[in-house]
Amino acid sequence: MAELWQALKDAIHLIVSRDPEVIDITWRSLRVSAASTILAALICIPLGGLISFRNFWGKRLLINIIQTLYSVPTVCVGLFVFLMLSRAGPLGAFHLFFTPTAMVIAQTLLIVPVMLGLTISALSGVDKTIKDTTLSLGANEFQAIWAIIKEARFAIVAGVLLGFGRAISEVGAAWIVGGNFAGYTRVLTTAISLYSQQGLFALAMALGIILITMALVVNIAVNVVQQRR
Repeated sequence: MAELWQALKDAIHLIVSRDPEVIDITWRSLRVSAASTILAALICIPLGGLISFRNFWGKRLLINIIQTLYSVPTVCVGLFVFLMLSRAGPLGAFHLFFTPTAMVIAQTLLIVPVMLGLTISALSGVDKTIKDTTLSLGANEFQAIWAIIKEARFAIVAGVLLGFGRAISEVGAAWIVGGNFAGYTRVLTTAISLYSQQGLFALAMALGIILITMALVVNIAVNVVQQRR
């Protein structure tokens, strides 16, 4: 028990003293996850608008598939990106394997179903009269979709925040395609796993505290946004 308390004290000291390794890993995690979230949002918000706005055969099935992918294992996403980016893969010529870019790609694929599904749900909850009124006033399809998105903006922002939370907390895909190289592709989750195995519990606990704090901040932000809605 004494060793546990000492490790906790050392972990807090590492955070307070702004240990260079802790800061480096934290900022890298934020950059990779933020880039993934922004890229996923640029894909999901307009695509979610099109899916929600239009009626087509198989729409319900498509939405069910998207919702099913909410719980896709991170290692499966990592394996898929691994096969695509490896030397024998179709994208091997770009030499993206074991780079932060590969991690961004993997995390984007991981959170796209979540953000897309939540965007569709948010837009589906908007009063249908807004769409009809916008079209009756002479708006084109894009303008009507944009009006609906603005009406559901708080719910969409909550979905984006949840996507960021899933991205920064995943470990499987980041490890498979990033390789967990110190100073290059090592992020919070992969570092915690590695340092725990090496017996560096103070460092692992410091990174764990930071990760839990980030999760708490994201959860509070989601609740605030939902209350504003």
